[in-house]
Amino acid sequence: MGMVEEGGAGVVDRKITIGVCVMEKKVKCSPEVSFCVVLNPSPRFRDCSLGLLQVFSAPMGQIMDRLQAFGEFEIIHFGDKVILDDPVESWPICDCLIAFHSSGYPLEKVQAYSSLRKPFLVNELDPQYLLHDRRKVYEHLEMYGIPVPRYACVNRTEPNQDLDYFVEEEDFIEVNGEVFWKPFVEKPVNGELSSSRIFDLNLYWLSACFAGDDHSIMIYYPSSAGGGMKELFRKVGNRSSEFHPDVRRVRREGSYIYEEFMPTGGTDVKVYTVGPEYAHAEARKSPVVDGVVMRNPDGKEVRYPVLLTPAEKQMAREVCIAFRQSVCGFDLLRSEGSSYVCDVNGWSFVKNSYKYYDDAACVLRNMFFDAKAPHLSSTIPPILPWKINEPIQSNESLTRQGSGVIGTFGQSEELRCVIAVVRQQKEKEKKTQHISRRKMGLDDTDAVKAKGNLQSNESENHKRKKKNNGENNSKGEEEEEREGSGCWLNLRFMFGCVPSKPDVDGVSSSSSSSSLYATTSPTGICIYIL
Repeated sequence: MGMVEEGGAGVVDRKITIGVCVMEKKVKCSPEVSFCVVLNPSPRFRDCSLGLLQVFSAPMGQIMDRLQAFGEFEIIHFGDKVILDDPVESWPICDCLIAFHSSGYPLEKVQAYSSLRKPFLVNELDPQYLLHDRRKVYEHLEMYGIPVPRYACVNRTEPNQDLDYFVEEEDFIEVNGEVFWKPFVEKPVNGELSSSRIFDLNLYWLSACFAGDDHSIMIYYPSSAGGGMKELFRKVGNRSSEFHPDVRRVRREGSYIYEEFMPTGGTDVKVYTVGPEYAHAEARKSPVVDGVVMRNPDGKEVRYPVLLTPAEKQMAREVCIAFRQSVCGFDLLRSEGSSYVCDVNGWSFVKNSYKYYDDAACVLRNMFFDAKAPHLSSTIPPILPWKINEPIQSNESLTRQGSGVIGTFGQSEELRCVIAVVRQQKEKEKKTQHISRRKMGLDDTDAVKAKGNLQSNESENHKRKKKNNGENNSKGEEEEEREGSGCWLNLRFMFGCVPSKPDVDGVSSSSSSSSLYATTSPTGICIYIL
């Protein structure tokens, strides 16, 4: 039972009340309905459509159920009728408030309630306005020193407006003197468009229906690659992008951000924070690859948990603090050894990960205790309340649940490293392989030759050192074969990232990354395990 301080009345023994002031369900609209809404903007029709198309958010329910299972909180759901119709003076009074913007959400009204009752806010309300405009998001990220891709803004006050600072050529655009060669990325500046704006511009974008987010992002390709444009959009069935070979000119209907295209190896990384000290990251196949959504047998998009580097963990912390959003999500680009934040999504949850639901509930519990009952211990019980009645699973029934593996005792286990045993290749095998490659018309790669030269030099130095020490240089045939093979093995334990050049060269092992690295030069074996 929580004990909450109430003004000057001392400490009252009662549960901490958590108000959930969010739209009960999120909108999912089909192209037919979105088109009708654009053509029929009457509030009556729009409200009816919203009611028909709403679906419940499973992650939110999972986390709320876990919080309630602690027995220390009372969850109060405001409901759409209260949020939309009732005056804030009659809204339920709560100690902590979960409130985040979504389609049709009266953010100003919630701000008035917050000023009146002053609850603890999980996500601050004022910064949520920033998330509606990608220009402000990027400016805010730069202000806090968080890396973003190179970008430029083109601002128009009316469709097809000519701008003296914007020039478009066949294979590049120039914005304020800064050149962006194709391929480059084009994003609408508005993370959220109102329906009236849609009517003014005659834009019938599916992704902008019901004042929703505009996720219509374009990538333009150079003429040397055949030209054309790829449109990225929110998943529709099993599609997330579409290539248009005949589209070569950029859009001019509104304002856009142009970014340098950054190759990411065909994956996107999504990061989800719960407070500044917790971040969960997942990778999925990028829609840039072929636009086909990879799904598991249950129909869910395939995502893989990934480990963040120390620098990326710090970026997650800074994003959470910069926007004052304890629960938020953002997109991370990993390109050529560096990481960049390219979008901040506000309130976001991981889907289909019981490990994440457990963690999120525990972190939020601590957050509420620190804000409203700091005199009480927020120590997490050894057995989580919702796991007490769970049957013990045998080793044969290990099941994958998002970022964790539920093991024998119901505890969460996570794969952190794999040890690879690589045998050395003998000289005779290497010669046989070399002859076979010559017969096939293949030459050794430059990398193998370079490594062979390096190992040869090291071998000569080693022999010279032994000769100077007066050691006997005669060796058995097998030992000479082993030394001459140029075999090179380096196993190191680190915590967080793929080894850099200094790591490979054997510089100090104090790095805080979490990879195991192993390689042998003659065969070109290279193992990176995250």
